[in-house]
Amino acid sequence: MRTLIKGGMIVNEGRLLAAAVAVDGDCIEGVYPEGTEPRGSYDDVVDASGCFVMPGVIDEHVHFREPGLERKADIESESRAAVFGGVTTFFDMPNTIPQTTTLEALEDKFRRGRRESHVNYSFFFGATNSNTALFAQLDRHRIPGIKLFMGASTGNMLVDGAQALNSVFAECARLQLPLMTHCEDTTLINANMAAAKAQYGPDPAPRFHPVIRNEEACYRSTSLACRLAREHGTRLHVAHLSTARELSLLGANVTGEAVIAHLLFSDADYDRLGSRIKCNPAVKSADDRTALRRAISDGTIYTVATDHAPHLLSEKQGGCAKASSGMPMLQFSLPVMLELVDEGVLTLPQVVMLMCHHPAQLFGISKRGFLRKGYKADITVVRPHDPWRVTTSLIQSKCKWSPLEGHEFQWKVVQTFCNGHALIADGMHLKDENYRGEEVRFREE
Repeated sequence: MRTLIKGGMIVNEGRLLAAAVAVDGDCIEGVYPEGTEPRGSYDDVVDASGCFVMPGVIDEHVHFREPGLERKADIESESRAAVFGGVTTFFDMPNTIPQTTTLEALEDKFRRGRRESHVNYSFFFGATNSNTALFAQLDRHRIPGIKLFMGASTGNMLVDGAQALNSVFAECARLQLPLMTHCEDTTLINANMAAAKAQYGPDPAPRFHPVIRNEEACYRSTSLACRLAREHGTRLHVAHLSTARELSLLGANVTGEAVIAHLLFSDADYDRLGSRIKCNPAVKSADDRTALRRAISDGTIYTVATDHAPHLLSEKQGGCAKASSGMPMLQFSLPVMLELVDEGVLTLPQVVMLMCHHPAQLFGISKRGFLRKGYKADITVVRPHDPWRVTTSLIQSKCKWSPLEGHEFQWKVVQTFCNGHALIADGMHLKDENYRGEEVRFREE
């Protein structure tokens, strides 16, 4: 099938260009400045007038909860949310049941992806205190890297012993596998929780979450991870940075990720949204948010993802001790980032770099993340000045809630193409329930 997407502004590789994108089958045939598109017959001609055409978003950090936690979410439901958010590729995290820490568990996830995912997929392999011997048996062309929890979070995959940590960092360096870390100091967090409970009762209110999981807990763990990365020569990517102080640790072989919650919310929002914005690491101060926004603009932070982490709304009731940590953000991440464009925080090319180009480059994704001839036709079309409001009925995630309910966006995802296949029409309807995405390949160029 041949498709022509014409009339829009292309956002790609640092520039805006009035151009058409021609798609042949599952690949991009070419990008042609306006008026130079090749003649010939097309099975579908998409009028993108008034819209911006960009590569499909690559979300390097999601928790789709399958297997074992399907009451919260599953690959089908959350990949559907991805489609409506203009996300064409996701990398799922290993804290499922069972944890993705064995070769068998990893292969089971790939089978589930082939069967259920509406978009392209891959899965991180999880590090434990004793499984580094398995790293050498992993197919480096199938996975983005290793995920290491240096702080306890959902699933409790904590690795914090010196010997185990050194082993993980050393083996990732030897095999040239990227290592992504969740960095929080659990010992300090536990002490802070005990103090908060002594002062405020057994379940301190959500506003105390950034006091318990505080700046120091993040900085201690991130500085340790960066030191180990330097010592071993490990390619380290620090997930969900949440403080201004951590930014000084990035550089050389260490990159950082920001996630939507920390770019959008601050501790002032706990009074309004309570545990709906409770996540690990915690949403922190407005000054931290300002620093993170500056860091995605000036290049200090390399990628933006979601840490999409659905829970049932019933599991979000309570405070710091009882409410589950995490929120569903995948469907709304691109509209949030486009709002930052309207606010002057970012440019459109910067959004594409942070959410498409840089994830592809960081993890060595084969032929995705750019609008280039011969690359897979993962394409998102967005329209400005097209207001819509977040309602429960529009939420595609299985949990059916969002901290953004009631918010009015000015940007709409109107088309999502995955491997050249049109998945939604005018941002409203899934066009093909039966289409399935592809397993992503790495380090093949």
